[in-house]
Amino acid sequence: MADINDTGAKRFAHLFSPVRIDSLELANRAVVAPMTRTSAGQDGVATDQMASYYARYARGGFGLIITEGTFTDTRYSQGYFQQPGIATEAQAAAWQPVVDAVHAEGGVIVAQLMHAGAQSQYNAYADENAAPIARAPYGRTATIYHGNNEPYNTPKAMSETDIIEMIDGFVASAKNAMQVGFDGIELHAANGYLLDEFITDYFNTRDDDYGGALGNRLRVIREVITAVRDAVGTDFCVGIRLSQIKVTDTDHRWASAEDAATIFSTVAAAGVSYIHVTGAGATEPAFSDNGPSLAELASEHGGVAVITNSALHDVQAAEAQLAEGGAHLVAIGRGALVNADWPARMANGQDQTEFDKDMLQPLATLDNQAGWEAGRTDIFEPLPKSGG
Repeated sequence: MADINDTGAKRFAHLFSPVRIDSLELANRAVVAPMTRTSAGQDGVATDQMASYYARYARGGFGLIITEGTFTDTRYSQGYFQQPGIATEAQAAAWQPVVDAVHAEGGVIVAQLMHAGAQSQYNAYADENAAPIARAPYGRTATIYHGNNEPYNTPKAMSETDIIEMIDGFVASAKNAMQVGFDGIELHAANGYLLDEFITDYFNTRDDDYGGALGNRLRVIREVITAVRDAVGTDFCVGIRLSQIKVTDTDHRWASAEDAATIFSTVAAAGVSYIHVTGAGATEPAFSDNGPSLAELASEHGGVAVITNSALHDVQAAEAQLAEGGAHLVAIGRGALVNADWPARMANGQDQTEFDKDMLQPLATLDNQAGWEAGRTDIFEPLPKSGG
């Protein structure tokens, strides 16, 4: 891990102070946000290129690294072509070099576990998607992640057996993550993927105990958290990511601050180690012009560590969030993508490399490494070139 300049650390005292989240001892409050990279093998196996990619964040000084969304079973969970999985023995084993590379650089890494639900645009294991109800998401599949800009398919409505098997997939994947040395897991319940679909009023109109009122819509998440916590024990970090917006619906908002309070208190009571909020309202007033942000509501009603993610690559904004905004850690996405040494740069008073949209391209499809080269510093080695 990069040395953090003492002067910079004092200047941004909140950002560069250590923090503990259950079993995690973090050197600072800077987190690499989970970002879709679709750079695994076609069988969902993590690659050497991914090990290099994640290790550079540890080398650059980030206190915590959260992986891209990783699918959890060999039925309906996969969302993207070349998305990594952690469902099979081979997929789990392939993460070992990634974890080892991060640990060798002094880093801490958490695996984000994801079931794509109705937003799946590629699944090698099934010919259909599965969701709370048979309703297609808004929008079209994303070409940047190998989609064809076509409307999403209408998914099958999940049976209770499907739900039980989905929960079992999260449990098995969490155990796989722990076995290969991850420092924790994060449940992806944001951005319109399956767990978020169960929360969403218009996407969960089921007439059983899993649908209808908010308390019922939260049942699946409660059961996933409880089952995972029982499987991994009390000392392993289990986080959750939540958002109002979705990949396919950036206008969606929860009904009220009261509903947000219910969501945050429910997941905390079920046993999460931290709550990670992102998207609309994460750092700004969420439900009124002068009301609290999601981070503040999560801190008030969750009583656990809060990570917030929303354009916080401006170090002054990041420091302000930690000092005043209810968050205990800040997650950096695009800013980290182009400045893998963002913490070291901020502490040393260096400028950030300007964001290049080409950096959003999946690693495995980047024939031209100019974007990566532009974001390099002397502490990084170039990623291996890909034949695409």
